[in-house]
Amino acid sequence: MRAQVGDWLVIECGSVGGGIQRGLIEEVHGPDGGPPYLVHWIDTGRRALIFPGPDAHVVTSEDLHAGQRLAARHFLFGGREAEDPAQSS
Repeated sequence: MRAQVGDWLVIECGSVGGGIQRGLIEEVHGPDGGPPYLVHWIDTGRRALIFPGPDAHVVTSEDLHAGQRLAARHFLFGGREAEDPAQSS
């Protein structure tokens, strides 16, 4: 696993009812982008030095936001592109 400051650590629990945790990587303490990472968790606001486990992965800020936009489009528009009001007149 490799990361840089500004990337996001995402932990996806594989069990039923398990949640997803996201945290901003504020410091990288390992060589060549390896762990441990100082992570600022968005759900609690706490910071922790962490060695991620097998249920964790690193994504860039751009990738995280692209995934969120895709999910929003899926749930809001049923997977279709939002219509541009200027083009519908």
